Amino acid sequence: LAEVLSAEQPDVVLVQGDTTTTFAGALAAFYAGVPVGHVEAGLRTGDLTAPFPEEANRLLTDRITTYHFAPTKRCRDALLAEGAPSVRVWLTGNTVVDALLWVRDRLRDAPLADHRTELASAYEIIAGDAPVVLVTGHRRESFGGGFQDICRALRQLATSRPEVHWVYPVHLNPEVQTPVRQHLGDLPNVHLLAPLAYVPFVRLMDRATFVLTDSGGVQEEAPALGKPVLVMREVTERQEGVEAGTARLVGTDPDCIVAECLRLLDDSAAYRAMSRAHNPFGDGRAAERTVAALASVLG
Repeated sequence: LAEVLSAEQPDVVLVQGDTTTTFAGALAAFYAGVPVGHVEAGLRTGDLTAPFPEEANRLLTDRITTYHFAPTKRCRDALLAEGAPSVRVWLTGNTVVDALLWVRDRLRDAPLADHRTELASAYEIIAGDAPVVLVTGHRRESFGGGFQDICRALRQLATSRPEVHWVYPVHLNPEVQTPVRQHLGDLPNVHLLAPLAYVPFVRLMDRATFVLTDSGGVQEEAPALGKPVLVMREVTERQEGVEAGTARLVGTDPDCIVAECLRLLDDSAAYRAMSRAHNPFGDGRAAERTVAALASVLG
């Protein structure tokens, strides 16, 4: 990045999210003396080990950020409490919701067959009308015992509910691949897919009855589609979803995962309450607000 920054001489470098590349990009800009703008600033769990290493990445990034674009009021308040100047913090919503709504609207007129190859064995399932549960899991803090418990829960669910299809695009990390395929590879109603590109993933999420995940972004995306989210983590930096009723923390405890999944499958009132809850993470205009904020300071 140093060579790019030297050649382009940007007025600001935008980084998004909380990955290690986010922090690396911010650090490269900081070393080059270029102001950093952080999109999705201010998310916090208060626990440096969960999620790992994302909590540290976003704290370190925000420490060297000049322009903070906070997705929610909670995020803005966290930044102000840490000493960020109020004139350098904007409440924008999250661009992940912008992207989700943009793709959703374009998929409405696009044939499902466009994604037959990516969806592989799940294609016929998605084209049908049977219940579908979308599963994603990859958190490092769950490697080992946590993933074993998650897989045990999924096996129990798939065995007890053969009419439900459990579709899992499996992360390529061997710490995920190994337990998932050992525990779930022989079940006919569990569909283990290769990781999906964003557009077919949105198609699958829109088709799902609900989502079982440990992802951060999915906690914001699924509610925009009216999909309840069960979060396989002990803490979340997106507590707004829990408070709004769109998400529920279930951890990695098999009994809790099984009970909450069955509740959404069997209790129509509970399902409606989560699927109709307000999405607190944005209205699809975060990019517009971010551009306006940058224009106001850069001219």
